[in-house]
Amino acid sequence: MKIQPMLVEGTALATFRQRLLDWFATAARDLPWRRTRDPYHILVSEVMLQQTQVDRVLPKYAAFLEAFPTLDALANASTAEVIKCWAGLGYNRRAVNLQRTARAVLQEHSGRFPCDVAVLRRLPGIGPYTAGAVACFAFGQDVAFMDTNIRRVLRRCLVGPEESGSAVHDRELLDLAQSLVPPGQGWRWNQAIMELGALICTATSPACWRCPVREHCRAFAAWRSADEQVFTTDVTGSFAYPLNLGVRPTRRVAEKREETYIGSRRYYRGRIVDVLRALHPGAALSLQQLGSQVRDDYAADHLPWLRDLVAGLARDGLIEVDDDMIRLPQT
Repeated sequence: MKIQPMLVEGTALATFRQRLLDWFATAARDLPWRRTRDPYHILVSEVMLQQTQVDRVLPKYAAFLEAFPTLDALANASTAEVIKCWAGLGYNRRAVNLQRTARAVLQEHSGRFPCDVAVLRRLPGIGPYTAGAVACFAFGQDVAFMDTNIRRVLRRCLVGPEESGSAVHDRELLDLAQSLVPPGQGWRWNQAIMELGALICTATSPACWRCPVREHCRAFAAWRSADEQVFTTDVTGSFAYPLNLGVRPTRRVAEKREETYIGSRRYYRGRIVDVLRALHPGAALSLQQLGSQVRDDYAADHLPWLRDLVAGLARDGLIEVDDDMIRLPQT
């Protein structure tokens, strides 16, 4: 689909930018990673915030930087230490990739983070979003990038509601996102659009009535049009619009995700890492010992399943296997 955005140039674009930035100036949360331009601290926060809520990240961010206050400290720590410090955040592979990035910056860039997006992307574990976030939030570059919140805001503003079925490629959306970044204000702009997605333009119940840019949003226009077709008549015969103008019903997605997660492959991978985290440094468990701690109903016929999980974790650098003895990585 070829996007015909509502915001192209001139007054509409200027107004859109100013309203969003003005809103951010008064509504922004005071988050510790917004008070620093240290690329190492920015990287830690961005990796932690991938698929994890801010409230869970806040205490872990502080604890992680206390344990590994510098890039050198993280690069030179044992991977077991890093994985243990990551407890409670989930997606443990992020911890290993974060340390790999630190080691690559130390070895390949003499401990200095590159500021160029293309060079950042060549670091292990760094994708397009993280590279853009580090370049923008640490080095002040006017670059566009997309996480879940940014993508949702852009799609709704420029294309329309998700339920409309209109397809759009990320590349096209990213090009438009770049054209929206106000020159010299990349940091504020990207923080603002992320904050809008986190606080107002949420996935399941967007608070359109509080949105500073709703007049420029195609999704809001579509929702309002749909709502206006549902008139109610009071006893005097006058018309009234529904009170939930522009607000979509909340979907019960969190419960469904939790049900799907329990008993899944990812769930048991996490259980294995959690069991090994609880061991004394350097200690290991046999497959039989590990299996009985990972699941209450463990039996001999579960051995192939357990070996497959262990092999996958070893490939990802999350555990070490030596003669069927399993432990966290010691290097």
